[in-house]
Amino acid sequence: MKFKQNDGQNQRIERISTSHLVVGIDMAKEIHVAQATNFRGIVLAKRHLSFTNDLEGFERLQRWMDELQQKHRLNTLIIGMEPTGHYWFNLANWLADKGINVVMVNPATTKRNKENRDNCPSKSDPKDALVIADVVCRGYYYEYTRQATVFQRLRTMMSDREFWVTNSVRLQNRIIRWLDIRFPEYTSVFKDWTCKRSLATLKDLPSPLDIQSLSVSEVITSWRRHMKRAGGSTGTQKAAQLISQAKQSVGDKTALHEAKQDLGRLLEEFERIVEILEKIEKDILALLSEIPMANQLRSIKGLGTIFAAAILSCAGDLRQYAHGRQLLRKAGLNLAERMSGKHKGQIKLSKRGDATLRKYLYLATITLVGTNPVFRQMHENNVQIKQMKKQQSIFKLLGKLARILIGIVQRGESFLPEKAAPNYAQAA
Repeated sequence: MKFKQNDGQNQRIERISTSHLVVGIDMAKEIHVAQATNFRGIVLAKRHLSFTNDLEGFERLQRWMDELQQKHRLNTLIIGMEPTGHYWFNLANWLADKGINVVMVNPATTKRNKENRDNCPSKSDPKDALVIADVVCRGYYYEYTRQATVFQRLRTMMSDREFWVTNSVRLQNRIIRWLDIRFPEYTSVFKDWTCKRSLATLKDLPSPLDIQSLSVSEVITSWRRHMKRAGGSTGTQKAAQLISQAKQSVGDKTALHEAKQDLGRLLEEFERIVEILEKIEKDILALLSEIPMANQLRSIKGLGTIFAAAILSCAGDLRQYAHGRQLLRKAGLNLAERMSGKHKGQIKLSKRGDATLRKYLYLATITLVGTNPVFRQMHENNVQIKQMKKQQSIFKLLGKLARILIGIVQRGESFLPEKAAPNYAQAA
């Protein structure tokens, strides 16, 4: 598939021939609905097909399609469906395993084309299925390809990690809220409340009332129950600061017993999630060793394990992309503008793509600007010489990163600074 949008669109349209049976399926949790047309969009079935989301329903769909192919003498089959939630996975994989061509239609495309036939805003499952078949005939779809097992495993692990990271952030916000109410001066002593000394304090001495009557040595003794090196000059200094802040604390002292129980449960859950995340990240690192292109991605200084894993889990095998623009479109990072007559609207990101991939490409670019000399130099050149805004430079470099990722994978080589920025070697 060519990477230019017009060329790719033409290729998709050309694939739909006079011998095609085009089937559109509206996905649901329990009952799917299918409609069938020929390449011109003429409906071939007298009535839509409703079938269940199980093996019996899938086989019923297969028989229905076989009958239509025989009746209308069509020997090629293409099936379009919306990637609605997770309901489409099983059917799409079952069809793909049988060698049937399965394509995906963006739900936004279905929504915008539902009035084409009847000029009516009504909505129903049979109508949606027919709209999907229509847009497939016109080439408004993208291919569904099952990734290799290693990429599917990586995607599952990264999805699992995202879930636990979200829970961890929620817990941390809850603990910070607890400290803001009960001990607002705490963060002036411990800038990072997740450090070992801070966690030891929160487990045994979370309230200012627990600390203000203690001596420095007693606080250090309490810490020793949870950490080996509790004393020393740092420990003595922190203990003294903690006692001083506790004596002048304005924190709420009501319902303190219940509040301490709440904090104890939050800390236990937080530490459990930290262990889970450490285990997941070890498994991800081991899995990346089975993917040769992961080492190519990580040859870019600053692009760590999680960034490489996130990009590969969302984008799959990067060898399937012909150009970095395809990766940007996959992430919804391609540009969109509105023009009409003399009016020229602001150019924005389309955001029609994988939000997780978009997030990690953006975060990776920011990290590279801070840690990679090549990207830092290009960013400074954009801001100081070309007079770009900083955010504009970040998105320009994001496109550069996408092209570099596809380029090094396609050529089977590691990242070379002099190729990424020809002037870098002279400036270094």
